[in-house]
Amino acid sequence: MLLSITQYGDAVLRTKCAPVSKIDEGIVALANNMLETMYAAEGIGLAAPQVDVSLQLVVIDIPEDEEEPGETVTMNGEEKPMASIMPLLLVNPVLEPYGAMSMCNEGCLSVRGIRANVQRPERVRAKFSLLDGTVVELDCGGLLARCLQHECDHLNGVVFTDRVSSAAKLTLTKKLKRLAAER
Repeated sequence: MLLSITQYGDAVLRTKCAPVSKIDEGIVALANNMLETMYAAEGIGLAAPQVDVSLQLVVIDIPEDEEEPGETVTMNGEEKPMASIMPLLLVNPVLEPYGAMSMCNEGCLSVRGIRANVQRPERVRAKFSLLDGTVVELDCGGLLARCLQHECDHLNGVVFTDRVSSAAKLTLTKKLKRLAAER
């Protein structure tokens, strides 16, 4: 089932999300609906607050053609091709970003028509549960690390435009006010 994507200016995007207390049929259905919604919107990641649910739940699917050739991740101590773990459905993710800072252009399904350069650490260590309750430790870089940081920001009430430089914020202010008024 396709869900409605919340837009910039909606209060839920500024709310710190509650942890998922129990992975039940409702959470599994929500995650699958989020995945379907993300695909329909041609996104690579979606967090629960983006569908008006204030829970710590994220879905990610990075297409093979968008990853670096040969990109691997370490999952529970085992190196794997990134494509082998997609789609990724994360419950209660905790991130530890690390490494050199890198600038990259980002967009967001909840901030229509706006892209901006955002500086983030290049790598992430993450701990989360899968929908079957399995606890996973993941170490990754590249687009997956960036996407994890972007989506987990949503779980803490942070939108990517909060992370742009002061100069970029000045140029985005008018567009963001217009988006908030349109919702």
